[in-house]
Amino acid sequence: MKRQGLALGCAIGLLLAPLAVTGTADATPNPPAKPVTVMTRNLYLGGDINRPVEAALRAAAQPDATPEKIVGALAVATHVTRTIVDQTNFNVRSNLLADEISTTEPDLIGLQEVALWRSGPPQPTQVGVPNATHVDYDFLAILLGDLAERGEQYVAVSVGNRADVESLSFSATGANPRDVRLTMRDVILMHVEDGLSVTGKGDKIYDANLSFDLPGLPEGTPTIDFDRGYQWVDVRAGAQRFRFVNTHLEAFSSDLAYAQARQLLAEATSPNRSTVFVCDCNSDPANNSIKVNIGDTLPHNAPYRLITGAGGYTDLWKASGRPADLPGFDAGDTSGLNELVNEPLPGSWTHRIDMVFGRTAGGGPLSTDRGQVTGRDGDPRDPATGLWPSDHAGVVMRVRGL
Repeated sequence: MKRQGLALGCAIGLLLAPLAVTGTADATPNPPAKPVTVMTRNLYLGGDINRPVEAALRAAAQPDATPEKIVGALAVATHVTRTIVDQTNFNVRSNLLADEISTTEPDLIGLQEVALWRSGPPQPTQVGVPNATHVDYDFLAILLGDLAERGEQYVAVSVGNRADVESLSFSATGANPRDVRLTMRDVILMHVEDGLSVTGKGDKIYDANLSFDLPGLPEGTPTIDFDRGYQWVDVRAGAQRFRFVNTHLEAFSSDLAYAQARQLLAEATSPNRSTVFVCDCNSDPANNSIKVNIGDTLPHNAPYRLITGAGGYTDLWKASGRPADLPGFDAGDTSGLNELVNEPLPGSWTHRIDMVFGRTAGGGPLSTDRGQVTGRDGDPRDPATGLWPSDHAGVVMRVRGL
């Protein structure tokens, strides 16, 4: 495994260097304004993205490994994952997600894992080259269509392309040969009817990302890069101005997630207005374990502690200091369902990694008076298939003090 942009010497400097959030605050305070409702929602790409790489690495470690066997293991595992994507049918799940959004009507939504699944003719001599063009599932187009059917007009004001990976795919018997391509995207949606407008935007791939070289394959085979990034839009809402940031930090490694959080805090936080920051942070505040088996040195909660410590952000789920006194403010667990997202009630909601943060330009706190977890409580499953909306729950917060 290679960690792009995170060689050991650079990593030590990156992790120990002082955090710099650039810029200074405006001298003139913002006038009082109405609150803004925001949401973070991981749509779930539909299957285990790690399965094909893990299968190829296992095949490469065998004494009788050959390029043909490695590619075969990669292809069969890709076929299994792509079959599961059909089973976790996003056309069904999108309707459930659209119901959540229609019910809560957030002004701004940060979406993660907005998958674009494509396919094309098999190209066994071009393993890993992302060039398939036939669209099988476009999660963004499907969700926007379902929202429009409910009379909810949302527009994608920022679409950030992230990992773009492709693999040969066929069944264990060699049937259904094709190339399968997955393009991951983070997206910011804005509610058209709420009088908001975008005055500026930015999008960037992180410097430190997860990357794999598959051993035993012909020279020139592309590295498999699981790029992640951040995006932001500057928003005008009446008299108030603020920045809205969306990201999805690395799940495999807390060291990488920490490096990504550092970069976001230094580059995406607004220097002259309040910033509201939503994410699938992959950092549970309650989890202090370290993934030593992959060489991590930092605990799972290190990115969260950085964001709420030196980063100066308030965790709005806990902002009141009295979460039990506010309706719906429980532990806030948002993740833990199985790959097939077809668990019986109540589901394996075991950890909190989907969050909403806020800070003023000067590093002061923002506040909230309303929040809820969506797609988790009651019975949000599709009655015909038993599918949950996602393997994550959503978080909706009404933010004050902008």
